[in-house]
Amino acid sequence: MTTPSHSNLSQLLPMLLFLLLAAAAGSDLIMFQAAAAAEIALPGCPDKCGDVSIPYPFGMGKAGCFLPGFEVTCNASFQPPRVFLAYTPGDGNATLQIKQSVAYSGADNSASELSTEQAPLELMDVSVGKAEARVYSAVMSYCRTSTLDRLLKITGVQLDNKGPFLLSVTRNVLVGVGAWRSEVALVTELSIASNTSENFILYCLSDINGILRYASNGSCTGRGCCQAAMPPDTVPLTVFLLGVQRQVDPEPEYLGGISPCSYGMLVETSWYNFSTTDLSGYEGMSNKFSRGVPLVIDFAIRTGTCPAAGQQPAKGYACLSRNSYCANATSGKGYICKCDEHYDGNPYVPNGCQDIDECKLHEKYNCSNGGTCKNRLNGYDCPCGPGMTTKGGKCTEIFPTVAKAVVGAVGGLLVLALLSFIIILRKERRKTKEFYRKNGGPTLEKAKMIKIYKKEDLKHILMSSNVIGKGGFGEVFKGFVDKVEVAVKKPITGNLLESEQFANEVIIQSQVIHRNIVRLLGCCLEVDTPMLVYEFISKGSMDDILHGEGNKEPLNLDVRLRIAAESAHGLAYMHSQAHIKILHGDVKPANILLDENFAPKISDFGISRLIARDKEHAATVIGDRTYMDPVYLQTGLLTEKSDVYSFGVLILELISRKKATYSDNNSLVSNFLDAHKKGEKATELFDKDIAATENLEVLDNLTEIAVECLNLDVDQRPSMTEVAERLLILNRSRKL
Repeated sequence: MTTPSHSNLSQLLPMLLFLLLAAAAGSDLIMFQAAAAAEIALPGCPDKCGDVSIPYPFGMGKAGCFLPGFEVTCNASFQPPRVFLAYTPGDGNATLQIKQSVAYSGADNSASELSTEQAPLELMDVSVGKAEARVYSAVMSYCRTSTLDRLLKITGVQLDNKGPFLLSVTRNVLVGVGAWRSEVALVTELSIASNTSENFILYCLSDINGILRYASNGSCTGRGCCQAAMPPDTVPLTVFLLGVQRQVDPEPEYLGGISPCSYGMLVETSWYNFSTTDLSGYEGMSNKFSRGVPLVIDFAIRTGTCPAAGQQPAKGYACLSRNSYCANATSGKGYICKCDEHYDGNPYVPNGCQDIDECKLHEKYNCSNGGTCKNRLNGYDCPCGPGMTTKGGKCTEIFPTVAKAVVGAVGGLLVLALLSFIIILRKERRKTKEFYRKNGGPTLEKAKMIKIYKKEDLKHILMSSNVIGKGGFGEVFKGFVDKVEVAVKKPITGNLLESEQFANEVIIQSQVIHRNIVRLLGCCLEVDTPMLVYEFISKGSMDDILHGEGNKEPLNLDVRLRIAAESAHGLAYMHSQAHIKILHGDVKPANILLDENFAPKISDFGISRLIARDKEHAATVIGDRTYMDPVYLQTGLLTEKSDVYSFGVLILELISRKKATYSDNNSLVSNFLDAHKKGEKATELFDKDIAATENLEVLDNLTEIAVECLNLDVDQRPSMTEVAERLLILNRSRKL
């Protein structure tokens, strides 16, 4: 079955003209980007709508913020707000609008108008320097909706023929898109120059007979896409309508397939890039550009002329900025304002034209004499550089040849020295990068809680005068990084695990955040053995406070009880409340640090898991045997109950102020255990400073807790959570 051919273009013209005359005036919105200037609007007038700038002579709000015909309105119901051209109909001819009419055509080629929509013109942007703006213009379409029926959407733009705006003849092009021999036509009825009604027709033909492979992306020469520019002698326009028809329609079997529609648009030159996908789908291209396509309009001050040389400007003269001048409009009558050469900005406002820095605009301004560009007011200079002079309008060298040779030789030696330095520096950098990779840097980069310090950040701390401790792990230094006091642990070379294992353990430690646990701030990976950076705790360790020579600080029972309770709380958190179970492995007074308020903070937790376990370090590094669980020594299996045992020894040191020592028969531990086995009170073993009668009940309770922790039957030992709860109850009972 074949379909009847559509009427030719001459039959379409009456409908186009009818729709043009029937359209009514609409109103308001603009969205544009103005050229940057010191001032773009008059004082006290809004210069923004959402995030869009509004340059005078455009404006909104109170009278005086815009010139006649340039009023805009900001519609805040959109997000972001949009800006529309406003207008006030006067004699019935004033209009600034876009309109679209829908018409139906049947099998007998009869046509009837279904609806007409009118809307205010929305602007995309404004260029004051070019005296033009871009508005959204709708895409018109001709679609086949059934075997016999077609739907025609005709679009157009109508400007106020007495206003400042004209359709640009040179900056727009007619484009048609369709696969079935489709004609698109632009029809105008009114020319602003002659103010007479006359029909001007521009059209193009698109035809690929439905064979999609003939079309080519980016090509608009008639194969699926056509375009036509207005002749250069075209009179500037204020109104146009677009119409499209098909001289050939697809067979019924193509319905629902490719190209059921043809399209037309008057659009900014070079803006549209044809794609073969635009031929597919019903109203596909209209939906693609649902808001519209850019159409360029010219603007000018139409109610006056440029003053003659030496003549005072007339009242209402629009070129207000210093360093600006008046030029006749290139489209239609009137004039436009421009900034003087070497100035840029908005010539329509006072102080709108500002001096530019020509030295930043190399393509337009350059020093052809070989000099160096120097910006100045009203222009730029090109002075010759040091050792050069002007000769024949060019900068030439004045340095003697012999001097050049001497300087060249010295320069050569300096270059060699510099190259040697660069080679050494690159080797050091490669070495640093290798250390960084080997120490698990790529893994630690992903951790959010850990900071990776550069070697240079810690260099000033790693001095012998800053050493505050030494041990099997290495040395500890005190210093400041970014005004924060820190403790830097520099391990013995080769002590730590490598790469992923070390990185994962560091990540685990950095995620432990508790008020009674020393926080690991970060690490330095750019060295052979990575260094760990901790928060600095001011009073030192519990071991120093209890057993330090010469200046033992007095500690009452309440302080000692709080140290025990909060230390237990920190260990309980590590065992059962952290996101992963963490065993300390080396609980002892030296690893319980105290701040200025004697609040305890557990340090060196997880160190045993960071250390490479070999036979050489097994006895000296992984833990202090004085406090080590005998069951762990026999089995090699470290559990949370191993930390419980060590904590029991710590309690005994805290209440006796005597130092435990490692031997086959640890005297401190054995003395308390013997007294317990005999059912005797351990009063004689308590520190005399706290062994007052009113404290004995609490001290006996502390002894009972410690003895339970020291039970050789692991299953009979309490958990750290239980120990922490019992100590908390004791601590609270002291405050009642």
